[in-house]
Amino acid sequence: MGRSLTGVALAFAAAGMTSAGAQDVAIRTPELAASAAAPGESVLLLGQLANRMTVPVAIGAEGPWHFVVDTGAERTVVSRELAARLGLAPGPQVRVMAMNGSSVVPSVLVPALSVSTVARHAITAPALEAGDLGAAGMVGIDALQDHAVLIDFDREQMTLRPSRKRRRAPVGRDDVVVTARSLYGQLIVTDAHWRGKRIAVVVDTGTPVSVGNSALLRLMKGARAEGPMTLISATGAAMRTDLIGVDGLQVGGVGFANVRLAIADAAPFRRFGLSDTPALMMGMDLLRLFRTVQIDFANREIRFTMPRGALVGDARVSGV
Repeated sequence: MGRSLTGVALAFAAAGMTSAGAQDVAIRTPELAASAAAPGESVLLLGQLANRMTVPVAIGAEGPWHFVVDTGAERTVVSRELAARLGLAPGPQVRVMAMNGSSVVPSVLVPALSVSTVARHAITAPALEAGDLGAAGMVGIDALQDHAVLIDFDREQMTLRPSRKRRRAPVGRDDVVVTARSLYGQLIVTDAHWRGKRIAVVVDTGTPVSVGNSALLRLMKGARAEGPMTLISATGAAMRTDLIGVDGLQVGGVGFANVRLAIADAAPFRRFGLSDTPALMMGMDLLRLFRTVQIDFANREIRFTMPRGALVGDARVSGV
């Protein structure tokens, strides 16, 4: 038997609390936001989201600094402001993939980066504006392999821990475990459906709003139109989307009702070979419905802890 959550609107407010003791860099609001939206259109800018959920990251002997963990990003990124503050040497131009497409950006040479249990190692990191990142940097999946990301929404904490391939750990009464396949390091859930029709889901902790592609919109004929919205990507570029209201969404053993999705043919769908497959990048707006979410890369599983009282009240149980 599956479980159903009666759900949320888009997360335009805080995305969590930062880790205690970590340092800040100056974050300016990108000027692009002022002119990105048409009349009556909303703008969602990562840099304007106060208190984003972060982990403490050290660079060499300096820090720690607030970095966002982005399970949808292939590479770890350092903000230009932090790079300048630490005097990091410039690296080569590198190509990065964002929601709106790929672009060539500067990089910096990071002599030793460490976060939690992730061992210190030197990297060449793309350098982007802190205002577009909403933090001093971003931890990508290049640093997350063989680790699990635990997001505790009750405590507003995000932590990393080592993970090794194993038999499935015991499942608690309020837990739902979903298995996934790995592609370019990301986890793609194939046990997902909309009204019984199969879709693909990528769990993306770096985006505050869940995004579906045009193939998903074609599948969801008659979905409620909610109006336009502009997303500002980590590279500072604008991408216009259309919001729709959705019921009947199922991921593993969990059903979602009354949620909103942004529709756009974002570049990651092409990267994953999902342009023609109904697909969804599950962002923090849907993840925040749960008490905890654990994304285990080594074991290719995602574990959701249902909210307290999920078996009664407005979050109803349904067969999936």
